[in-house]
Amino acid sequence: MKVWLVVLGVVLVVAGLAWPLIERFGLGRLPGDIRIEREGFSFYFPLATCLIVSLVASVIIWLLRR
Repeated sequence: MKVWLVVLGVVLVVAGLAWPLIERFGLGRLPGDIRIEREGFSFYFPLATCLIVSLVASVIIWLLRR
C-alpha cells in the first residue's frame, strides 16, 4: 500500500513538471473546462481535462493488469 502512495506522488510530480508540455497539446483549454475571470478574481476548473486524463489513466492501468 505504501508503495502505491509513493508511485502516485511521483506521477503527480512528473505531471506537474510536464504541464507546460501537456498544455501544448491543448489539454487545459478544452471546451468543457470551466474558467471564470473577473476583476481581482480568477477561477479555473479543468473538468474536461480531468475526465480525459482519468480515462487515459484507467485504460493504461487496465492494460497493465491484463
